[in-house]
Amino acid sequence: MNITRNCVVSIDFRLTDDQGGFLDGSEEGTPLIYLHGAAGIVPGLEQELEGKAVGDSFSATVTPEEGFGEPDPSLVHTTPLSTFPDPGQLRIGMQIQGTGMDSGQVTNYVIREITDEIVTLDSNHPLAGMTLRFEGVVRDVRAATEEEIRQGHPL
Repeated sequence: MNITRNCVVSIDFRLTDDQGGFLDGSEEGTPLIYLHGAAGIVPGLEQELEGKAVGDSFSATVTPEEGFGEPDPSLVHTTPLSTFPDPGQLRIGMQIQGTGMDSGQVTNYVIREITDEIVTLDSNHPLAGMTLRFEGVVRDVRAATEEEIRQGHPL
């Protein structure tokens, strides 16, 4: 069976940045499983996998536009240092959760800057703006069930 829309696909993969630095990958014996066509993986990788079958290797260079997009300056905010319960524990690059500035929903942030009075928080995806390189092998392809299609992900 070849990978097409509404197939459940299992892949082993390795993800690096455009300098070859390791970013992520599937663990031995634990492939990434997703529903093809349901926006479960970045569009550039999904396009590369279209039509592949079990055992096929893949290699994809994914631009920011086909991946996690370019960083959005509107997702970078400053907040008073005094709003943090233990500001001495904050470090640049630390990931924290907080209530979204506009949405009121829980949002993930990366601390970009800390001054004596202000903390700069960035809720862009950590891989936004990066060219990504995926390599791997297709391990399994099967037709999705009606329930998986309805829910938009493998069960």
